[in-house]
Amino acid sequence: MNDLKPPIEHLLAEKTQPSRLAQTDSHRRAAELAKAIQLRVWQKEALAKLEARERPDFLAVATPGAGKTTFALTAVRRALVARQVRRAVIVVPTQHLKHQWAIAAEKFDIYLDPAWSASDGALPSDMHGIAVTYQQVAANPKALRHLVRGAFVVLDEIHHAADSRSWGDSVRHAFEPAWLRLCMSGTPFRSDQSTIPFIRYVGDEAEADYEYGYGDALDDRRVVRPVYFPRINGRMEWTSPDGIAYAATFEDPLGRTLSSQRLRTALDLDGDWLPAVLTKAHRQVLHLRQQDPWAAGMVIAMDQDHARGIGRMLKECLGVHAAIATSDDPHASRRIADFAEGRDPWIVAVRMVSEGVDIPRLRVGVYATNTVTDLFFRQAVGRLVRMSGSLRRQFAYMFIPDDVRLRRFAFGIAEQRRHSLRKTDAKDEGRVEVQAEWKDDLATEAAHYEDGEQLSLFAPISAVALDETGQPYEAGNLDIDASPDSAGDIPDLVSDDVSSLAAPPLPVMERELTADVPTPAPEPSPAPALSPRNRRRKLREDNSARVRTLVHLTGKGHADVNWELNRRVGIRRVTEATVAQLERRLLAADRWLQKLI
Repeated sequence: MNDLKPPIEHLLAEKTQPSRLAQTDSHRRAAELAKAIQLRVWQKEALAKLEARERPDFLAVATPGAGKTTFALTAVRRALVARQVRRAVIVVPTQHLKHQWAIAAEKFDIYLDPAWSASDGALPSDMHGIAVTYQQVAANPKALRHLVRGAFVVLDEIHHAADSRSWGDSVRHAFEPAWLRLCMSGTPFRSDQSTIPFIRYVGDEAEADYEYGYGDALDDRRVVRPVYFPRINGRMEWTSPDGIAYAATFEDPLGRTLSSQRLRTALDLDGDWLPAVLTKAHRQVLHLRQQDPWAAGMVIAMDQDHARGIGRMLKECLGVHAAIATSDDPHASRRIADFAEGRDPWIVAVRMVSEGVDIPRLRVGVYATNTVTDLFFRQAVGRLVRMSGSLRRQFAYMFIPDDVRLRRFAFGIAEQRRHSLRKTDAKDEGRVEVQAEWKDDLATEAAHYEDGEQLSLFAPISAVALDETGQPYEAGNLDIDASPDSAGDIPDLVSDDVSSLAAPPLPVMERELTADVPTPAPEPSPAPALSPRNRRRKLREDNSARVRTLVHLTGKGHADVNWELNRRVGIRRVTEATVAQLERRLLAADRWLQKLI
């Protein structure tokens, strides 16, 4: 906690006084934070409301890409500096997000342990908190209840607490003793099955204490990108589970069950619809890379096998490598991080990239999943909206099946975008009328598609993408009906001219490295200093390696060697050790080894 002594006002100061802040290292660090972190207007307003709250619960709903993480970590830092709390607990939906939050927290001089488990015991005194998943909370709420007493708890994407009743009950039990529960979500949500702990409701709608929508962010400029929705028709043939054969385009009105089967058929790996859409989307990525060499695309797949199949399709049909991130891959978090920092044009995932993951270079998406809910759709679109770099004009594109339900979701986002861009011409008025027609068409359909519907006897036969005239797609000539964004309203949408497939210019560094003229080898640069989180991880690994060597040389058991090293340093267990204690333990192990060799 000593690192957090400077007044938090330094973090938010618009102007600093170097002569005063340079007196100590901590003051200098506060000055660096003040320069690095510029809060947006909405974040300042939300912080003011948070600090003026009358309840220990606060719900902030802010559109993806707006900066919820910065808002939350600023609030945590203020509470730590004011000594209102001793620790923080961050709860997230996925393993990858634990590490993403821990990395982001380090920029605030807040140190979170994303590897914490209920068996670790007390938190090391040089750590400010932990990051856990909702699944961990459900597995052992009692362990967390003891840890969070008087703590600042951030419940990110809080709607996950309603994924099952047991999860909601566990969240309530674990976090009741907290000093503050900051609940956050990227989009407004409802309580369709079970109410979520610590949330106020008006009817079925969650009532936010502060809300910052997509339209608000567009109005503020340079916060999020406008997203456009090219939608692609198709003609599908399939056999339903009861053995009846069907054939329909996306324009044909169908009930909920048949609509779901039609969509599933369009997304089949053996059909022609999906390769056609991927081809069009890849051309858009190449087109954007003419000005933004790091622009990339994302495919949201149905399941793990579907994701891997799409990866093979991109390789075989388009000759491009795609990163694959699925929950069964233990290296998925590393693959996502490498993709975010790399130059690969595509990433394919199921749910791991659809919520919360920060990859600003994503500008093109393909919605290739049969999960059809407004919440999931908005979260997927949210991966494309975050502004990046210095380009002033940044547009994003989500290619969607022309399913009436997805069309409705896209229309809701497009209306916010059009309102913000103040396009109030006669065409917009016509689109409002179309939306009314869609509502009539949807009156007999359920609002949400139940993911996991039993389709074991379902058999896709064929799926063909159709152009705007209703003719099958032919290579190089895929015309798109872009409603709710008519074709003329989508800026910078690439044509299907073959020339658009030309590879984009490489960045200067890559042109130099691929030139025929040999380039001198760069001078070695010093290795970057490890962050406190990575330093702790490295020390634990080194300690484990020393223990294995000592076990081999002494013939003692692992428990005996660990006990002796812990005794020499004065700790109960390695998981409770500070960085300084881990360093002393490693030194004690080396001295022990020197006597044996």
